[in-house]
Amino acid sequence: MNLINRFLNRFEEIFISFLMAGATLLIFTAVVHRYLCGLPIPYVQDFMLSLNFSWSQELCIIMFVWMAKFGAAYGVRTGIHVGVDVLIKRFDTQNRNRFILFGLLAGALFTGCISTLGAHFVWQNGAHHAWLEITQQPFGIIPEGPTTPDLEWPTWMVYSAIPLGSGLMCYRFLQNAWSFYRTGALPSYNHAHVEGLNDAPSSATGA
Repeated sequence: MNLINRFLNRFEEIFISFLMAGATLLIFTAVVHRYLCGLPIPYVQDFMLSLNFSWSQELCIIMFVWMAKFGAAYGVRTGIHVGVDVLIKRFDTQNRNRFILFGLLAGALFTGCISTLGAHFVWQNGAHHAWLEITQQPFGIIPEGPTTPDLEWPTWMVYSAIPLGSGLMCYRFLQNAWSFYRTGALPSYNHAHVEGLNDAPSSATGA
């Protein structure tokens, strides 16, 4: 189980970083391309106009959707999400822990339902047809499903962010609930902390 958790932790960080960097680079390239297309520079303008970046906006939207879903799961794991606990803190320790555990399990139930419904939607939206095509089975009346306007990707691939991201969020809620039940501690995130800078003052003082 620890090996699976380490893999998921690393995968989340790499995948989200890749989407953020890719979307930023794509937006920058598309903006530069649009700017250069308006400059009356011989050969350069003709070359830029020959390049088609009409798909860039659609791809960026898809990347941001996937980034948001998996980023939400990352937020559950690290405790980044904002919580209103003014009333909860007024309870005694036993009742406070009960409410916290209830909240974590409610989050797991909600995201689990979203993941299940999302998986059903993706399956009906073309994933079933794709599976039959991969396994070389007869399609019958199973629809192929729509595609995206610009990239012409199957929409079930894009919508897969819902069951996958929500399923990972559900797992993170259950993981936090089990950890809280055993230790009484929740993951917390210090927004003032900057990685690699905490030791700078002490090292400078020691020097």
